[in-house]
Amino acid sequence: MGVVTGIVLYAIIWFMTLLIALQVRVTSQDEAGARVAGTHGSAPADAKLKQRVIWTSIIAAGIWLIIASIIIFELITLDDIDLFTRFGMGSSAPR
Repeated sequence: MGVVTGIVLYAIIWFMTLLIALQVRVTSQDEAGARVAGTHGSAPADAKLKQRVIWTSIIAAGIWLIIASIIIFELITLDDIDLFTRFGMGSSAPR
């Protein structure tokens, strides 16, 4: 895996992790009883974005380490998961 591939992989994992982290332990403005004029009631009362970004970076780094290790050390290869060409093109599965 090249450097650019590693950075792109980390960025994808980071954003996916952030989208999950934004949904965890959120208190809406309606639940908190402090609705700001002009906002929707389901908007978060306190998003705690700095804390969520820090935790997202830590968790994404851990996930990236696992996936990068699998790719670099070839623990799982495309041949291991290739279901369509396992028996050759056009041939049927053994009986």
